[in-house]
Amino acid sequence: MPFKTVTTVVCSMEADSHALDAAVNLARREDAHLEVLCLGLDRTQPGFYYAGTNALALQDNLQQAQAESKSIDDAVKDRLSAEDIAWSSNPITAQMAGLTPQLAHFLRFSDIVVLPRPYGAGRGHEHEEILEAALFSGHVPVLVIPDEATLPETIQRVVVAWNESAEALGTIRAALPILQKADLVDITVVDPPRHGPDRSDPGGSLCQMLVRHGVRAEVSVLAKTMPRVSDVLMRQLTDKDADMLVMGAYGHSRFRESILGGATRHMLELAEVPVLMSH
Repeated sequence: MPFKTVTTVVCSMEADSHALDAAVNLARREDAHLEVLCLGLDRTQPGFYYAGTNALALQDNLQQAQAESKSIDDAVKDRLSAEDIAWSSNPITAQMAGLTPQLAHFLRFSDIVVLPRPYGAGRGHEHEEILEAALFSGHVPVLVIPDEATLPETIQRVVVAWNESAEALGTIRAALPILQKADLVDITVVDPPRHGPDRSDPGGSLCQMLVRHGVRAEVSVLAKTMPRVSDVLMRQLTDKDADMLVMGAYGHSRFRESILGGATRHMLELAEVPVLMSH
């Protein structure tokens, strides 16, 4: 399905402006409408304050969140006023405790959500929660833009991480509008199972499917010569001079990945190119 609604969430112009720029580029590239959610966060923790002060604290924090949302909305409108794309901005406020369902209500109608990297300097818990709201509650593919990265107007080379999972296949289907325009799509299979159904031709069936969709695809089968699969993928991105990585998100539980680590979290922390993922 083509991308006709591109959405991004801005909760800090300073921290999220590069993701907004990428969303503008993607909307222009796909002739899509850009929806910007300008998020003001009420960080009140109910029950934290002394008895009798809750109402005053809630009102004060809500007003601060509304002012923050309006400030972001004004900045976004100023940034987009000269752009040659269809766009709209929507100022919203939310409490941290109810952030996921509120965001999911808006994000579920998008074709793709563009977000900044959720980990690293200048990132709060809200960035991780926004990402997970899109993936798990909104059920929409997410394009994660690393700090200082840009989305090139022409995406020429894409690496697809393929492990035969439902998450990976769903992401690849969602990424077809991008893959069909790329000059080269490299299907990367790391340490395929020796007794899997595609053991004689790892990635072959996926390659055939993509070629039938007009994708210029090839398959790279790599040994796991480094401690983590994500390390091998990082090296492949460099070797292929890739503009983007496409991969499934959170094949294991979020709890396990947050505690023990996993390919999803490692790629979100380390990747220097945009990462398109879905769950």
